[in-house]
Amino acid sequence: MIKLNDIVVKFGDFTALHDINVHVKEGEFFTFLGPSGCGKTTTLRTITGFISPSSGTVLMKDRDITRVPIEKRNIGIVFQSYALFPTMTVYDNIAFGLKLKKLGKTEIDQKVREIARKVDLSDEQLDKAVSQLSGGQQQRVAIARALVTSPSVICLDEPLSNLDAKLRVQLRNELKKMQREFGITSIYVTHDQEEALTLSDRIAVFNKGYIEQIGTPNEIYNQSATEFVCNFIGDINRLGDDIVARLNEQGAGLDPAWHHYIRLERLHVNKKADGEHFVFDAVVENSEYYGLYIKYTVKAFGQTLKVIEKNDGRTPYVEGETVSVSFSASNIMSYEPKEEGGDA
Repeated sequence: MIKLNDIVVKFGDFTALHDINVHVKEGEFFTFLGPSGCGKTTTLRTITGFISPSSGTVLMKDRDITRVPIEKRNIGIVFQSYALFPTMTVYDNIAFGLKLKKLGKTEIDQKVREIARKVDLSDEQLDKAVSQLSGGQQQRVAIARALVTSPSVICLDEPLSNLDAKLRVQLRNELKKMQREFGITSIYVTHDQEEALTLSDRIAVFNKGYIEQIGTPNEIYNQSATEFVCNFIGDINRLGDDIVARLNEQGAGLDPAWHHYIRLERLHVNKKADGEHFVFDAVVENSEYYGLYIKYTVKAFGQTLKVIEKNDGRTPYVEGETVSVSFSASNIMSYEPKEEGGDA
C-alpha cells in the first residue's frame, strides 16, 4: 500500500532520517513510535508530502508519489492540533475538502451527514461552531474531515496528545473501532507506548532518525530486537553483575560483558512455575496494590528488582519478608553493548 524505500531527509547539514524502509499493508493500522525528535513525524510528513526527501522514494499502490503535490496524494491527515477552523461550524469544517473538490451541494450534504453519523456527531453538533465543542468532539470532527474525501490512507500525528488521560483511553478505543469499520489504511504517530501497543497491527520504533525494529506489538514487547527497544517499551529490570554471576552458577551461560534484561511480569514471587530454571531469595522492600495485580519491589544480591504478580486473592507479602524469586531462562533478553547513535 505505502512503501518507503531508502528515505533520507536532511535539513542543511543535519540528517533527520537515515535510510528509512517501511512497507505499510492495505487496511493496516501501522504506528510510528519513539521519543521526541526521533524522526517519526518527519517520516509521516514525508509520506503526506509536506517534506521532500533528499533521496529515496515514496510509493502508494506501487505508484511513485515522491514528488506528487500534497493535495493530489489522496491522503487524509489529522494533525496534533486538529487544525480546525474555530469560527466555522462543524458542518463547514467537514465539508471543506469536498468544496475544494467542487462537488455539488447535495452530494456534499449527503457525504457530510453520512460521515458525521459514523463518528457519532449529531445534527445539532453539525450546526455548532468548533470552538463550542469539547476536545473529544473536536477530535471526531478532525477525523470526519480527513475521512469524508474517501482517502486511500489516513495519517494521524499524535491526535490524542492534547486530551486528558481518561478521554485519551476512551478515544483511542473509538479510533481503533472506527479504523476497523472503515477498513482504511492508517499510519499513526505517537510517543505513548501503551497507545502504540493497544492500537497497532504493527509498530516501527524510531531512534535518532533510524528504525530500530518493525514488528507486531507482541514482537516489539517480548522479542525486542535492540537494547533501545527493550528499554523504551514498557518497564523492565536490568540484571546486575552479581545476579548474572549467581545465575551463571545455576547454569545460565550469560555473557557477563553483555547487558541482560527481564520484564517485570516474567518474575514470580514464591510461585515457581513449570519450566522455570532459576530461583533465588530476595527481601520485599515495598508493595503497591493495583487490584488486578500487585507490584513488588524486592532486593537480592544488592540489587533492587520490580515484580508484577497477578492478584490471586492471597494476602500481599509485606516489607522485610523473605521470598523466593523464580523465572525462566527464555525470558531473559540479552544485548551486546554498543555505542549510542549507530545504525540499528
